[in-house]
Amino acid sequence: MMEDNESSAREISFYEVLGIGKKYSYPQCTDDSKQLHVVDDENSGGKLMLDINCVLAGNPKGDHGIIKVEKNRDENDKGIVKSHVPKQELDDVLPPCTVGGERRQKLETRSKTSGQAKKGSIGRRVTKMEVIDLRSLLIDCAKSIAADDRLAADDFLKQIRQHSSPFGDGNQRLAHYFADGLEARLAGTGSQIHKSLIYKLTITYDYLRAYHTFLESSPFGAVSFFAANKLMTIKSKEATRVHVIDFGIHFGFQWPTFIQSLAEREGGPPKLRITGIDFPQAGADRIQETGRRLAHYAETFNVPFEYNVIAQDWETIKVEDLKIDKDEFVAVNCLYRAQNLRDEIGLEDSSRTMVLNLIRKINPGIFIHGIVNGSYGVPFFLTRFREALFRFSAVYDMLETNIPRESPERMLIETGIFGKEALNVIACEGWERVERPETYKQWRMRHLRSGFVQIPFERELIDSAMYKVKKFYHREFVIDEDIKWLLMGWKGRTIYAMSCWQPAV
Repeated sequence: MMEDNESSAREISFYEVLGIGKKYSYPQCTDDSKQLHVVDDENSGGKLMLDINCVLAGNPKGDHGIIKVEKNRDENDKGIVKSHVPKQELDDVLPPCTVGGERRQKLETRSKTSGQAKKGSIGRRVTKMEVIDLRSLLIDCAKSIAADDRLAADDFLKQIRQHSSPFGDGNQRLAHYFADGLEARLAGTGSQIHKSLIYKLTITYDYLRAYHTFLESSPFGAVSFFAANKLMTIKSKEATRVHVIDFGIHFGFQWPTFIQSLAEREGGPPKLRITGIDFPQAGADRIQETGRRLAHYAETFNVPFEYNVIAQDWETIKVEDLKIDKDEFVAVNCLYRAQNLRDEIGLEDSSRTMVLNLIRKINPGIFIHGIVNGSYGVPFFLTRFREALFRFSAVYDMLETNIPRESPERMLIETGIFGKEALNVIACEGWERVERPETYKQWRMRHLRSGFVQIPFERELIDSAMYKVKKFYHREFVIDEDIKWLLMGWKGRTIYAMSCWQPAV
């Protein structure tokens, strides 16, 4: 099993995860220098050879690797889709393994196969399990914990454990991870377990594998990057120097397609400077490593590039720390990380208000904000638990529908991403509770109070995103718009939302 995991890890590189719409072959690599060079071979038959030393995830000691990118492909190739949407825009959104109608066909086949398996193997045992209402048991257990009735809580947990599993269907997996949170709350170990989960995915290739699978199975990341990068490209089209300030840069998956779009600008690319900001828990070394990867990518496309690192609490950052030049176009980007900013009731100047005030002082040409849409950021445990159960039910149902149960990457997603978030919401309190999402309507009021004016998304951009999601992803994914917010969800439940702002004059 371990050998299989290592083998699959070698097939996914940092650059494959970026979803720039190319098809690659991935041999092994050995060089630890992680250099990226372009070799334009006239005898290569129209192929661009990218010489990548040791960027292949999870393979620090393999053989030297070459990535081949086909520049000229026949239109009859299965990987080419004929549509009225320009291929360049499709490349911006779709991960390399998500091509043509093949993805929709795979999804439909997977759904039918899953349904047939359930019908064909139910039997008496599974029919009996269907009677168990795991969500009601979870809520009853949470009520008992809130009432400090440990005996009743233990009894409910035993029942939940009998009918839940990290290897079962979506509901059983959801119940398993929520039961983990309830047990940790009873034992008072939520903080320790959450910290261990944070550091569990420190191996980059594990996160790459999980992220690649999530990107392929859902449109949320792809559409977010497409919309944000498109807006920044349009707004900065006349600038000769572009400064992107990214709050929560993480591994920087968003920026290679943006770098590529700048490289294609008529008249040559501008100088690009990215300031990568993250919480101190992320570690300056990891953020610096993100910068090195992006620097290699910018070098490939001949885009002048500079990268700065800030790893500290966001509310402590000063405008002077960002080293903003007067003659550069400044774009502020924050996608799905602001829910980790503390916001205690009764505090006049919360971390969220302070960060929004900082962005207002930066006076960016554009501020793009993506948020996790949820109402479980409140301090009251039982209310928070109900809202979290409602939201994560949609998430685990989405994973159940789109990713095979036996997928090891799905386990990484459920444990290291959503399971970790759920445990923090359920088992942690005070400053240790870092998952505090709000609804997009609540965030809208925060922006307006902080002196921002909302900019609507272009109709063409929204229509393009809707078209891509409808054509290449499961039919239950929803892209919508409300009060100038771009909404992304599953079966009518809004999971993520994006907006665009400028400081009021």
